[in-house]
Amino acid sequence: MEDPSFDDLGRAVEIACDESGSEGEKLVGGNTNMFAHASVRMDVQAAERCLEAVRERAPSPTTMYKSSILRRAKHRWVVVWLLGPSGPLLGRAHVHLIDKPRFFTLRLADLLTGSPERARHLAAALGVEGPRVYGAEGWTALLASLNDVLRARNGRVEVTADAAFDLVESLRPAAPPGGPVAELMDLLLRARPRVEAFGERAPGAMPVLDPLIAAIVGTVAHWARGGARVRVVHDRQTILTDDRISELTSLAGPLPGGGRLDGFRLAPSASDARIQVADLLAGAARQIAEADRRGRPDPELAALLRPYTSS
Repeated sequence: MEDPSFDDLGRAVEIACDESGSEGEKLVGGNTNMFAHASVRMDVQAAERCLEAVRERAPSPTTMYKSSILRRAKHRWVVVWLLGPSGPLLGRAHVHLIDKPRFFTLRLADLLTGSPERARHLAAALGVEGPRVYGAEGWTALLASLNDVLRARNGRVEVTADAAFDLVESLRPAAPPGGPVAELMDLLLRARPRVEAFGERAPGAMPVLDPLIAAIVGTVAHWARGGARVRVVHDRQTILTDDRISELTSLAGPLPGGGRLDGFRLAPSASDARIQVADLLAGAARQIAEADRRGRPDPELAALLRPYTSS
């Protein structure tokens, strides 16, 4: 079986995908700050050889090899090999990284301003000024409170906006006049009905705060460069219902350059070695990115990951 390649009508690229760091729409105050979505373009036989080579280097008795095994410190050298020029992935894989608190800040700014350009500028400024004004813990607490209000209910315990907006009102006086934090606070206080309505959207609606959706769109855009038709095989995810996959097809095409999402199917990772390879890459990438975000970077691994990434 050969890698998907050019055909008479243009490129048909099949990729296999998995993620690491998913907590649904909980973007702030969870177990992880980074989300990694990995995609690999290789045939099943090549993926099986990759898994065998990883097992030889980092043995495990488990039936299905998972990224948690490679994340152990003693196996760091295997990650160096896997990502490096002598490994099997360079040029055949991609990672879409998302900083979840920053992603939430951007989505919040977009909801409040209704202008993607203004939202980008405001979110970037808030990433610097928010922690400076309120301290890292205070800023995180504010974002986490707002995140709880904006997350889709979907059977969760009922959340009221009172606590979040009480916090906004108590913090507002400390915001420097004319700055981005004051702008955010004023926008929030004026737009409370809109914020509450967003959190009460209908069950089954596209979970726009879930980074998986943005990552899939970004992944397809990466592989569709030059006009490719992209077919996705993805590890099973509960949020990827048939209706949402249909909506994703609209979101991911047609893309600049003529590329588009040309097919999307879910498969259990145990049934496709390519998904298992994507799991290894996603887990390794997220661990590297988390360490960098915490201020404890691994320069060698960060450099090896760089050719794979977009965000």
